[in-house]
Amino acid sequence: MASDDGIELAEASPHRSTSNPTSPHRSSDEAPSNAIEQEDIPPNGGYGWVCTVAVFLINCHTWGVNSAWSIFLAQYLAHSTFPGASRLSYALIGGLSISQALLSTPLVNLFFARFGTRPTLLLGTLLVFAALLGASYASAIWHLFLSQGVAFGWGMGFLYIPASTILPRWFSTRRSLAVGLATSGAGLGGLAYNLAAGHLVETVGLQWTYRVLALCSLGANLLSSLLLRDRPRAVSGRSAEKVKAFDFRELGRVEVVLVGFWGTVTELGYITLLYSLPSYAAAKGLSTRQGSLVSALLNLGLGVGRPLIGYYSDAFGRINVATAMTALCGLLCLGLWIPADSFPALLAFALLAGTVCGTFWGTMGPVTAEVVGLQRLNASFGVIFLALVWPTTFAEPIALRLVDTSGYLSAKIFVGVMFLLGAGSVWLLRSWKVTQIERKRAVEAGCEEGIGFWFSPRKLFVGGKI
Repeated sequence: MASDDGIELAEASPHRSTSNPTSPHRSSDEAPSNAIEQEDIPPNGGYGWVCTVAVFLINCHTWGVNSAWSIFLAQYLAHSTFPGASRLSYALIGGLSISQALLSTPLVNLFFARFGTRPTLLLGTLLVFAALLGASYASAIWHLFLSQGVAFGWGMGFLYIPASTILPRWFSTRRSLAVGLATSGAGLGGLAYNLAAGHLVETVGLQWTYRVLALCSLGANLLSSLLLRDRPRAVSGRSAEKVKAFDFRELGRVEVVLVGFWGTVTELGYITLLYSLPSYAAAKGLSTRQGSLVSALLNLGLGVGRPLIGYYSDAFGRINVATAMTALCGLLCLGLWIPADSFPALLAFALLAGTVCGTFWGTMGPVTAEVVGLQRLNASFGVIFLALVWPTTFAEPIALRLVDTSGYLSAKIFVGVMFLLGAGSVWLLRSWKVTQIERKRAVEAGCEEGIGFWFSPRKLFVGGKI
């Protein structure tokens, strides 16, 4: 399929209406009602680039700050800070912060719909600040569960979820590039805060490191809250009344289920990579500093890879690139991580895998908008994020269990297979999208026969930019 169909065709066209404004049977005073039916066209830039910067900063100071947990984790384990706390407890805290962010989706969407962009972001800013500040005073493991786990996770949800739904509305043909640039903040922020936290822990201690991160996140997220704004006419007229913040009926749609499965299995691999590489380096006899460099290179890969994937997604098709990059990550895990026993080999794997292991978060927004449309985007995100709660919570505990029972080889194979399963899900989504494109063309041609079921060998292997 040589042409780029779907949402971009609709967005590149002029304003459309359900009736002809030049009809001789239409009087001039009926024009306003016709305007109500018009679809709004994204500016594809302009203030959208300011919003891109704001979302970049939010990613830096939510996902990026959260990735520094690996530094704190190493310190807690090395010094037995909380007597009686198990490795499983610490592993759960790292995943809990992400799963709580996703679990907050229904409430965040309702709050966002009721109070708007700025109050939602400001609440998230205060929660993140309070969580990090509270973690600096933790004297028992359950204090960390409440602060680093629950409070930080909900703060991240109130910041990240609105930002991830707002940004795609500002762009059409440049949507994947903008989202890729914005989500690269998670990797670059993770790189900066992993290195900074490692230095601060050695110089000022755990407590003041938490406080420094709290102040940095407060300043950056406050600025982002003031800069980021939604488009007031992303959907207009009567169609705007149909926009829902959350709708469980989305679970009955094939395209949403496929995106959700893609996210579920790849998160099991992504979280394992994010938190396990430093401990794997230690198991191979490498120093703590070498392990932190491995983690830093993984985050550097995330920061570099996401904008590149976004750029090529717009050029070669968003679903095409998402499928290929997810599969590539699985192959890298099986082909490079399994034999990576030395420090140079592990550095090379971390950098290469980092460029593609975050493909889901870098492309999920544009891909979901491609298959569900902007009107259903919030509702679809809601159910997809809920589906990701359990893998983000239990990915690292599962990995630790595999390591404890049969060594790191089983964990490596597990991660690689999860990414390959995710690629298969997006490949099926591509077949579904091909069917929708064919059906649309058939309707326009006045003939809907011969389309067939969405899952078929021909549609799986059809070429073109999808």
